Amino acid sequence: MSDTPARLLKLLSLLQTPREWPGGELAERLDVSPRTIRRDIDRLRELGYPVEASRGSVGGYRLVAGAAMPPLLLDDEEAVAIAVGLRAGAGHAIEGVEEASVRALSKLEQVLPSRLRHRVSALQNATVPLTRGDGATIDPGTLTTLASAATGRERLRFAYRSGDGIRTKRQVEPYRLVSTGQRWYLVAYDLDREDWRTFRVDRVGEPYATGARFAPRPLPVEGAGSDARSGGGDAARFLARSMRRMQPELRLDVWFGAPAEFVVARLPAHLGAPEPDGDGGCRLRSSCTDSLEWVALRLALVDCEFSVQGPPNLVAYLEGLGARLTRATALPPRKGVAGEGRLPAAPEQG
Repeated sequence: MSDTPARLLKLLSLLQTPREWPGGELAERLDVSPRTIRRDIDRLRELGYPVEASRGSVGGYRLVAGAAMPPLLLDDEEAVAIAVGLRAGAGHAIEGVEEASVRALSKLEQVLPSRLRHRVSALQNATVPLTRGDGATIDPGTLTTLASAATGRERLRFAYRSGDGIRTKRQVEPYRLVSTGQRWYLVAYDLDREDWRTFRVDRVGEPYATGARFAPRPLPVEGAGSDARSGGGDAARFLARSMRRMQPELRLDVWFGAPAEFVVARLPAHLGAPEPDGDGGCRLRSSCTDSLEWVALRLALVDCEFSVQGPPNLVAYLEGLGARLTRATALPPRKGVAGEGRLPAAPEQG
C-alpha cells in the first residue's frame, strides 16, 4: 500500500482493535516492509496516538490510553450503535445525561454518511423505550440543532409554545443548553424582547440556524465569568434563579423506611441527600422548585415506605393521588360475559 495517508488510516484502524499486533503481521497486512511500519508508528505518535511497543519474539504494537483523546476511527456498525445510544439518551432526558452527550451526537451526525444517518433514524423510530421520564420527550434533531448553533455562535429561529399554550416565533442568540435530569432548557438572549430568557426544549419547534454569527453577551448571573464553552456553571445558576422566580419553593421533609444509601441511589441529586434517622431509616430535609406532580412521582419511585411531613400542599396532593390510585384498582362490575371488563393477563415469559 503506497498511499501513505490511506495506509496510516488502515494501520490506525488495526491498532484500535484491543490486541497486540506483531510488526511482521502489520507489515504483511499492509503489504509494506517492517521498516515502513516503524516509520508509520512514529508518525502516529507525532499525531498524538499513544502507540506502545514491546520487544522480544512475541512483542508488537498496541494502542494504549493517553493523556488526551485523539480522533477515533469507527466502522459503520460502531458509528450507528453510538449514534442510536446518544439519541436515545438525549431524546428522553434521562437523568445523568449531560450536555456533553448532545455535543458528541452533534459532531457524529454531522459527519455520518447519508446511508448511516438513514439507519440511525430507522432504528430510533423502531425502538420503544420502557420508560419515558415524565413524558416531556425531545426530538434529538432539535437538541443537536440547538447545540450546534450555541457552539458555532449562530443565531436561531424557532417556534415556541408557552406553558399556557400561546405559540410565538423567537429569534435568539443561543448561549448554552442545560440539563436538569428531568428536562432540557436553552438559555439564550431573545433579540425581540431584548432580554435573557430560558426555553424548555420540549416546547421548541422547527428550529433552524440563520447563518448570522454573533459575539457572545455576558450572562447576568452573580459570580459570572466562565466562558460559554467551559463548565456551564453560569448558565446553570441563571436557570436555577429563573425557575425559582417562576415556581414556588418546596421545602421537603420526608422520612424513608430505608437506609440513606438506598434512597440516595434512587433520588435525583438536586433533591438533596437524606441523613440517617435511626431504626434503619433516613430523613430528607431540602428545598426544590420542581412541580408537586414530579416530586410525588420521584418519591414513589424510591420503592420503599415513606412519610411526607411537609410541605402541606405536597401532603394534600399525595393524599388525593393515593385515593385516586385506590379507586383505580376497584373496577366497577360490568354486565355481560363473565370476566368482561378486566385487564388481560400479562403474557407468560419464556
